[in-house]
Order: sequence, then structure tokens, then C-alpha cells
Amino acid sequence: MPASPIRKLVPFAEAAKKKGRKVYHLNIGQPDIHTPQVALDAIRNFSDKVIEYSHSAGIESYREGLASYYRKNGIDISKSDIMVTTGGSEALTIGMMSCFNPGDEVIIPEPFYANYNAFAITAGIKVVPVTSHIEHGFSLPPIEEIAALVTPRTKGILICNPGNPSGRL
Repeated sequence: MPASPIRKLVPFAEAAKKKGRKVYHLNIGQPDIHTPQVALDAIRNFSDKVIEYSHSAGIESYREGLASYYRKNGIDISKSDIMVTTGGSEALTIGMMSCFNPGDEVIIPEPFYANYNAFAITAGIKVVPVTSHIEHGFSLPPIEEIAALVTPRTKGILICNPGNPSGRL
């Protein structure tokens, strides 16, 4: 898998800081809001003596809660259909490797999270970008532009909501 383009920026930022320059970290998302007190309290009050691995698909009660939520919204799904991952990157990599075959294509509106390319390379698939523009608030391009990119090798369209890095909903 190719190196993360985001991580490649870190040495440049560190070198600039050593030279006394002000650095605005736009390369790695860091929250700019306070962590909810309930989360901080849960960490402070954690009393288990052993921190163990959870079920490989995710904690059962959590998966059941997710399935219940989706069923209430008209999506017939059970906890056994859900796999919880440690992060979005892991989920996307697993999804791409599960849903695509080498040589397939996925259409992704850009700008997009730079690591989508690495995930696609790992899965042996090609990213076909369709450009969204700042002048239109990074809205999805007209469906005709997306449809024009569909080929017999197109096996998916990846839509991130909210969009990363644009924040578009």
C-alpha cells in the first residue's frame, strides 16, 4: 500500500516549526471542539481490571442497537449483518476488498480523502474521480457527469457524507 500522502506532510510541518514558523495543521483532522463531559467522565471512572478484546464483529449489544435503529428506518438488517471496525479507513479497505475485484473501477467525487487512492490500490481497483467545485459548495456534480464516467468496469460509487475534506453534507 502506498504511503499516506497526509502523513508525508508531517516532516515538513515539523521542520517549519523548528524554524519558528506558524503551522496550521490541515493535514490530519483534529477536533476543534471540547470532548463531551460524559465521555471524559467515562474514561475517568473506568474501573475494569482487564481491558480485553471485544467480539471480532463488535460488541453484540452495540450491533443489536445499530440493527434496531436501521429497522426503525425501514432497512431490514440483523446484528449478524453488521461488523464494527476501529475506524473508517479500516471499514473502507475491507469494503473495497470485499465488494470489488482487481481491475474494477469506483467513481468518487473529488476532492476526496487522499487515502482512498491507497485503499483502492490495495484492493487492485481504479479510482475514477468526478470533480465537485467550491463555487457550488462541493455539491455532487450533475448525474449526467457521473453517468458519463460509468464503464463496464464500474462497480461502485463512493459517497462520503459528510464529505472529507470538504465537509459537504
